[in-house]
Amino acid sequence: MTKICIYGAGAIGGYMAAALAEAGADVSLIARGPHLAAIKQNGLTLLKNGEAKTYQLTASDNPADLGPQDFVIISLKANAISKIADAMQPLLGPETAVVSAVNGLPWWYFHQANTGTDLDDKPLESVDPGGDIWKKIGPERALGCVVYPACEIAEPGVIQHNEGERFSLGEPSGEMTDRLKTLSSLLISGGLKAPQKRRIRDEIWIKLWGNCSFNPVSALTGASLDKIGEDASSRALVAAIMAEVQQVGEALGIRFNVSIDDRIKGAASIIGHKPSTRQDIELGRPLEIDPLVSAVLELSVGLGIETPSLRHVTALLMLQAETLGLYDRSEALEARLLGQ
Repeated sequence: MTKICIYGAGAIGGYMAAALAEAGADVSLIARGPHLAAIKQNGLTLLKNGEAKTYQLTASDNPADLGPQDFVIISLKANAISKIADAMQPLLGPETAVVSAVNGLPWWYFHQANTGTDLDDKPLESVDPGGDIWKKIGPERALGCVVYPACEIAEPGVIQHNEGERFSLGEPSGEMTDRLKTLSSLLISGGLKAPQKRRIRDEIWIKLWGNCSFNPVSALTGASLDKIGEDASSRALVAAIMAEVQQVGEALGIRFNVSIDDRIKGAASIIGHKPSTRQDIELGRPLEIDPLVSAVLELSVGLGIETPSLRHVTALLMLQAETLGLYDRSEALEARLLGQ
């Protein structure tokens, strides 16, 4: 039986855990607080399509309780991964694969990327300060994952599925490996969509396109996606940022298979939704600025590409987040973004 630990069994992690348990995997959870207590007492409950199903899963706040796994799926905020690199060591056996089910550019991005630039096989300061994750987990363990579903914790121990079922998977090398096929098959058996992609980085950038543009604008204005799309000036700013991000991505060999206009239309068609960055502000949670926007700025500096719209909006977002006590600016990253 395949052993899988979900590290951070929140909304997305809990949704994946339910599917993998449904598929017959040996699933364990790392959680904390009231959510952990509820799972231990009552199991993990998934609410989907008007039905509720509860799964009795091993759960702990201590990875040492669980032992080595075949897969570890990290579903924390991307900016929290460096903080758990030491704690998750008991979960890592010789062949353990690590899947980061997070937004933004992943910490392993330039492993086997073959971009032909000086960035290849090096960590990014914006997502992996000091290269700690790269050194302590190892990029050879990484499996790529792009998350599309929307879920929330309805109450401790209960996950509400709102929409979406797709988790695109891919090896950094583009190979179709046994471990990739195993995880994809399990997710599909559990009722999800889990396509295996040879060019997983293309999908990472298509999602990042929206994260880099709509997220900061919504964070600064409080507006939902549809309101941003309806406002001519805001829509023009989003389009300008997307054009800059596309230039950076294409310099790394990324293929954007949708137009900027269509990407904006798709996001603006979601009525009343505010991106995660704005949600975090309203809930007083630390912001994922660096994996979503600073990473692209860091790449633009390394590639010598000007990104004035993204740079100006990011500066405002960082100042707002610092003022609210939701972001700690890194001197090392600041120097990197200034090209020093």
